[in-house]
Amino acid sequence: MSLQEISVSNTQKKKLQKAILDESVLVQEDDGDLVVHVAAYLDYKAGTRTKPLEEIVGEDELDLSAEFIVLS
Repeated sequence: MSLQEISVSNTQKKKLQKAILDESVLVQEDDGDLVVHVAAYLDYKAGTRTKPLEEIVGEDELDLSAEFIVLS
């Protein structure tokens, strides 16, 4: 299992939660971290033709070859 951890602001977390409502893609942990399941996100992105993660976090920050991205 490969992880990428990225520090983001609370504002960015809230924007992502509004943009991605699918819980198979984005889950909020008890500690407030957001976890993105990358394979599900790629399917979501293809189906909706949107790129909320890239737009909010920044494409340069993301490693979409990881299995999960943790936004803390």
